Amino acid sequence: MRIAYPAIAYNQIHIWVGKDAGLLKKYGIEAELVFIEGGRVATQALVAGESPFVNIGSIVQAGLAGSDVVLVGASENTYAYSLMTKPDVSKAQDLRGKKLGVSGFGSASHNAMLIALKHLGLNPNRDVMILQTGGTSKRIAAMQAGALDATIMSPSEVPTAMKLGYKELLDIADLNVPIQGNGLATTRTYIKANRTTTKAVVKGYVESIRYIKTHEKETKAIMSKYMRNPNKDVLDAGYNSFVKMVPNKPYPTLEGIQFLLDDIAKDFPKAKQAKPADFVDTSFLEELEKEGFFKSLGIN
Repeated sequence: MRIAYPAIAYNQIHIWVGKDAGLLKKYGIEAELVFIEGGRVATQALVAGESPFVNIGSIVQAGLAGSDVVLVGASENTYAYSLMTKPDVSKAQDLRGKKLGVSGFGSASHNAMLIALKHLGLNPNRDVMILQTGGTSKRIAAMQAGALDATIMSPSEVPTAMKLGYKELLDIADLNVPIQGNGLATTRTYIKANRTTTKAVVKGYVESIRYIKTHEKETKAIMSKYMRNPNKDVLDAGYNSFVKMVPNKPYPTLEGIQFLLDDIAKDFPKAKQAKPADFVDTSFLEELEKEGFFKSLGIN
């Protein structure tokens, strides 16, 4: 079973733990984790059938384009990202005319950037230039080379950026904007043909979240392996953010999906008619609820 993830960041921890702590295997899933850098590329892999499951930031645009992608679980109901800038940027107006990097248009980093700019009173089409520059490591390299002035980073990446001299202009989590962020995505076609397997993956997904919150030491060891970074500040930041932000019952947020639909309606007319429920299948989580699965894990 291939399960893909698009970033080396805190919001992928439960995918790594599901594999390395044996929680997917517990439910009969021999997982092969595949790193596909960037949310848009990872979504394309899902649509193409290269990976039946992807832990992805947003499937809304793919769904509007006609793909039968769907979320069966979600670990982010708001964005825990920061807008990191070069040292000479101290206020919103300093970003005018600057180059801002995201992994790709339509990605979680892009959505987070748009939220940040809206809060700062900046027009993304007029006041700044948003560039697709790939994953975080590529964006940091671009900033160091002078090709970018700011970018979006996850909590586990912020300590490294600060050591390089960059500043946190805005912590987007503080805005408490309801938005559908990272979630476990598959396709309705796959579900129809593999319902039992899908339910097993969802079980491993749920238990991985619980495991993380009750096994700090073991989780950080797994984080260090996949992030290839033993730095305590990095591990602490990523772990603490996950524990704080991720719900024990990983239901997608319909309000958060509606926010995304409203935000892109001007560019995607179909978004005006779409309903948040079109992008989710919560039947597996609902079944687990009725069967007492959450209670068996100590989740009320």
